[in-house]
Amino acid sequence: MRALRDRETFQREEVERLAPWAVPSSATQGRRVAEPEHPYRTAFQRDRDRIVHARAFRRLEYKTQVFVPHEGDHYRNRLTHTLETAQIARTIARALRLNEDLAEAVALAHDLGHTPFGHAGERALNQLMKGAGGFDHNRQTLRIVDWLEERERSFRGLNLCHETREGILKHGADFEHPVHLPRLEAQPSLEAQVADAADEIAYTNHDLDDGLRSRLVAAESLGELSLWAEARASIAERVAGASPRVVRAQTIRALIDRLASDLITASSVRLEAGTPHDVDAVRRAPERWIALSHPMARAFRELKLYLFENLYHHPRVVRMSERGEAVLRDLWHAYRSRPEELPRHIADRARLDGEERALADYLAGMTDRFALAEQQRLCGGAPVA
Repeated sequence: MRALRDRETFQREEVERLAPWAVPSSATQGRRVAEPEHPYRTAFQRDRDRIVHARAFRRLEYKTQVFVPHEGDHYRNRLTHTLETAQIARTIARALRLNEDLAEAVALAHDLGHTPFGHAGERALNQLMKGAGGFDHNRQTLRIVDWLEERERSFRGLNLCHETREGILKHGADFEHPVHLPRLEAQPSLEAQVADAADEIAYTNHDLDDGLRSRLVAAESLGELSLWAEARASIAERVAGASPRVVRAQTIRALIDRLASDLITASSVRLEAGTPHDVDAVRRAPERWIALSHPMARAFRELKLYLFENLYHHPRVVRMSERGEAVLRDLWHAYRSRPEELPRHIADRARLDGEERALADYLAGMTDRFALAEQQRLCGGAPVA
């Protein structure tokens, strides 16, 4: 038996193991700039590794999910959310005989373009960029991996494979992209669909977990939600006499398991009935192949609506969001009125990409704590506009 498994071995094993509708790494449509293959890693493994080593990935640790970092050390941030999403995506992809490495790469990259202060920051930046193409975190993620990361002399960005870039893009946006965009088909690859579904499962459940931990959501109020009640009942015997912390953790665990298991089962039934013969057939389909069953989708919508009404619009969360929006507006106007305060590399980039887009890149890349520190430095903590 050979001790060594090289890239060619991995590629052969993929072809044998994966379903016909999966994307084997040997069938990638390639990179924007051709590169020599690696002796021990497939193309999608290299994409995953490049994303993890990117500066934008490291900054996710200090970017808001729902609660800003100073609210507590135990709440999720963009990095922990990303890791949870990637873990769920790998489980689903493995069960459906899809390419785990591609699903994981898309999952790990999916939030790189998020602003500080979560969706509140995105709303503020989109409004500030009105008339200059706006701002969208999916398109910004692609801009980061295609253009803003600087790691090589021979190309800008991370030079990821077409399939990873396709999974990141999701939808179009108005602002120009510095390189050729991947063409959007009716559907992305199944691996990209898996990453998208895993993202939704991850953020819904850990936002609920953080809402309970913060006591903005009361466990007693969840009893009327069918998904919560079923998950709670499924663990009742196992957690009898346990602490509230254990009960909460086990209920969230059961929720994730029920959703992921249903997604796997329902998607497998859909794929076996439709039998797409290859990836092109997957992309031409009018609807997603990777989706929950109809009863589970209804229960999931009920849970998400509950969070929308009771957590995301809670006065405390709204105040945090408004504060985040104000910080970005303050910074925007401060830098626009005093461009000499911008770092040299941002000023240099403005000559190539335009002042507004370069400033949007800079603000979007900030962590929450750096944005707050810059607002204090430039504005004394008080709004400037």
